[in-house]
Amino acid sequence: MKTSLGLLALLTFPVALALAVPGGPPPTGVIGALIFEDDFERQESDESKEEIGKGWTTNSKSRAKGEKQVDLDEGAIHIIRAAVADHGVSVVHDQEFQDGVIRLRFKLDDAKDDLGINIADMKEKSVHAGHICMAKIRPNQLEISDLKTGRMKLEHREARQNKEETPEMKELVATKSKKFPLDLETGTWHQLEVRVEGDTMTVKINDEVAGEFSSEGIAHPTKRRLRLAVNREAWVDDVAIYGEVAGGE
Repeated sequence: MKTSLGLLALLTFPVALALAVPGGPPPTGVIGALIFEDDFERQESDESKEEIGKGWTTNSKSRAKGEKQVDLDEGAIHIIRAAVADHGVSVVHDQEFQDGVIRLRFKLDDAKDDLGINIADMKEKSVHAGHICMAKIRPNQLEISDLKTGRMKLEHREARQNKEETPEMKELVATKSKKFPLDLETGTWHQLEVRVEGDTMTVKINDEVAGEFSSEGIAHPTKRRLRLAVNREAWVDDVAIYGEVAGGE
């Protein structure tokens, strides 16, 4: 038995290794090649500063008066909105793809916490701040939104801010997102997968489909930015993006 198990391990090791390193065949079910990954296994040179590294940036300087809101902690990032912040924390990585899969691990410690996987294109000027689509996870709810043709479309956002939304506009915007009930344990790590394919976003949590939503804005030709959006507090680890760009702008 030991010999058989040893032989099996030798036979399977190259396959496991190939799946674990860039350039090897991607895991089953992903779209395109591995184009970005980060396990956050590092530390800041100065604990008082935000030094995430590997191309990540945040909005702490512009929205939180420069206070540190993202900490490298035990091989993960701990995101906490500062008391002085006038906006939720946005942890940003620029990465271009059209259809793709985003995988990561996350933890929410409180029932009021949330984590948004916000996909943007800063070259798209028909929407506020490049917003294209988003999956927002709370312990009790998943919301999938088409932001491009929904609430972040400039026409819709400006009407809302000016209190000039018509009943027809409100009704239209309401069709651009969908909510799904969740029952996630807080204080526990969960596996998340956000798949964008054509005009459809599918979200899996712990390998189970938690929700799926189709809307025209999700099919935006090129996604160029990943934002981890946090309104209170969240932990994130092991981010991987698989994708392909075809016919981008």
